[in-house]
Amino acid sequence: MPKLSELTRYSTFAGVVVLTLLSLIAIFWSGWFFVPFLIFGALSLLGLHDVRQTSHSILRNYPVLGHVRFLLESIRPEIRQYLLEDDQDEEPFSRDARSLVYQRAKGQEDARPFGTKKRVYEGGYSWVTHSVQPKHIENTDFRVTIGGKDCKIPYSASIYNISAMSFGSLSANAITALNNGAAAGGFAHDTGEGGISRYHREAGGDLIYEIGSGYFGCRTEDGQFSPEKFAKQAERDQVKMIEVKLSQGAKPGHGGMLPAAKITTEIAEARDIPMGEDCISPASHSAFSTPIEMMEFLGQLRELSGGKPVGFKLCIGHQREFMCMVKAMLKTGIIPDFIVVDGTEGGTGAAPLEFANHIGMPMVEGLSFVHNTLRGAGIRDEIKIGAAGKIISAFDIARALALGADWCNSARGFMFAIGCIQAQACHTNHCPVGVATQDPTRAQALNPVHKAERVARFHRNTLDALGEMTGAAGLTDPSRFLPHHLMQRQSDRSMVQGNQAFPYLPIGFLVDDHAADQMGYKDRWSRARAETFTPPEYL
Repeated sequence: MPKLSELTRYSTFAGVVVLTLLSLIAIFWSGWFFVPFLIFGALSLLGLHDVRQTSHSILRNYPVLGHVRFLLESIRPEIRQYLLEDDQDEEPFSRDARSLVYQRAKGQEDARPFGTKKRVYEGGYSWVTHSVQPKHIENTDFRVTIGGKDCKIPYSASIYNISAMSFGSLSANAITALNNGAAAGGFAHDTGEGGISRYHREAGGDLIYEIGSGYFGCRTEDGQFSPEKFAKQAERDQVKMIEVKLSQGAKPGHGGMLPAAKITTEIAEARDIPMGEDCISPASHSAFSTPIEMMEFLGQLRELSGGKPVGFKLCIGHQREFMCMVKAMLKTGIIPDFIVVDGTEGGTGAAPLEFANHIGMPMVEGLSFVHNTLRGAGIRDEIKIGAAGKIISAFDIARALALGADWCNSARGFMFAIGCIQAQACHTNHCPVGVATQDPTRAQALNPVHKAERVARFHRNTLDALGEMTGAAGLTDPSRFLPHHLMQRQSDRSMVQGNQAFPYLPIGFLVDDHAADQMGYKDRWSRARAETFTPPEYL
């Protein structure tokens, strides 16, 4: 029997159908209900059209009633701007930002009239400096080759890819749409720590296989890492890179649990877990506990994968601990092919409020720190850096590249592309558009073929916009963005150039005993140990 929550989704549609029938009966009874019959009949036909169309998930899930949202959108200047919220209010993405994604995903005009709505004289406003000799860039399929000296199968990645989102958090149709879009657009799709599902495999889009502390898809019965199962997963041609997840920005240092009641047969298959038991993601890895062991684990994964690029993702916490990892790289000679820096502004399906708001370093500062630490250790040119955390526009990408990233990932940007309306009901299983839910009736509203086209189109149009911004700066490729191409207004209304706020520090300054201390880096470096993450004062 359908749940009450499912019945209420169609209550408006059902109501107008009932009123249509009652009006029809009343016409034969008294002849005075012809106008109500026309009104309710038209609404009934509208509801029938809603459940049959494939363009708008919210109309399929909420026939007739869903049009109220679009009505509010159409009268937004009068209603939303003055009564509800401003276009620039971020909760967590502003309406302007979401509209930009929707328009690029649909291939609609994304220009804006009447000038900027940004408060350009308030602290925090930032911009890219432009040139009086702009360049024209024809090919905007910007790529970066990922793979160091020990990598046998380097990967030519787009500089804009789909960030980690697991099957289980997202619906089967959402995963299918994302991977089909990635395949059509020639960019990568990070699996998230939930493993490689059948829906990842069907379209054949490039995958970044993320391995979290639960080792889903490559685990033993007691939850330990299984080299044999990992090798079987990693040998797939579709898997282009291996990413070990240490932490994610929205809830760094926090494990997770998927209750047994939410585990379907398909989720159990992808994660290689039993049905009827809670699925635990520990807060830390069991395959390693020291920096050296971590590098040895990465080396093992590279060997088991046949030499594919191997790296790790983290949100920066204790800066000394990252330096411990770098010292372990120098000591073991095992250099990861890439590092993805996630910021505390990153998204998740569910996180404790304290973790989301008050733990983890924002992406901009974390990226700058990782970039400079690798420069200071003299190994920056051997490691590619990815950046993630609210990156949805060409400016977001340009800023990350200027601060040291080689490529960027986005999760919520691509969620918007497949229809997410920021309802923020991801943790309730009641996503109104079928993106973040395992409810089959809600997920069915999302048409994966139609949404895949939007995914590919959003990616292409965003990189086209990045090409225009790059050319406006007088550059021929976005990889040439440097901090001095950025300007930022401080709270006192003074302007600061990016290379003053986030400078590139000298190469090798950490390993050069005679180099001057750089912004407290050398003090942390002196306290870092390759053998342990434990601070020296506790040893």
